Amino acid sequence: MTEQHPMAPAYPARLEIDYPEEGLSRVTTAFRLVLLIPAAVISALLTSSAADWADDVDPWLEITAFTLSTSGFVVVPLLLAILFRGKYPRWWFDWNLELCRFLTRVTAYAALLRDEYPSLDEAQAVRLEIDYPDAGRDLSRWLPLVKWFLAIPHYVVLTLLGVVAVVLVALAWFAILFSGRYPRGIFGFLVGVCRWALRVNAYMFLLVTDRYPPFSLDP
Repeated sequence: MTEQHPMAPAYPARLEIDYPEEGLSRVTTAFRLVLLIPAAVISALLTSSAADWADDVDPWLEITAFTLSTSGFVVVPLLLAILFRGKYPRWWFDWNLELCRFLTRVTAYAALLRDEYPSLDEAQAVRLEIDYPDAGRDLSRWLPLVKWFLAIPHYVVLTLLGVVAVVLVALAWFAILFSGRYPRGIFGFLVGVCRWALRVNAYMFLLVTDRYPPFSLDP
């Protein structure tokens, strides 16, 4: 009798992007870089560190602002809350989750994966889920201090994958202009890269899990 091994639970950060079965617009694809500007500006404003403007006002404000946010996400205060209080405030989690969702929609639009303009608050065809952690049960107080170091192998791989992804987006651009379709193989690869990056961010940056991210493009 064959022994059955239980399936591993899903990783606490998950991403799915629907393949555009109906095809893609050649016109909006051709001018995607121009159309992307408003969404890119909003993304830049949301992810600009508060320290950028504080530095122009007062050096002490810069120090204070850096402790409040890092690239738009609540990170440093979150690390301190886990380290000293063993807590993960829900409203900090909600902000990080919704910002991550919006930036992923912008990324999908920029990579030509979808034609819908990135919504400020609706999921559209980009479904990103991150599980809210039980800090006292699921998170180590000290591990966040070294996660940046443990994630270095992922940085190396994702850098290489990112270079490949840029080339594939360029190829997909030409394919859409000629056929109105996104090559499925390229689509699946790019979604996989986004999924991989999300898991690494969830582990090292958002601090929602202590499970080491898998080296995989798969769901």
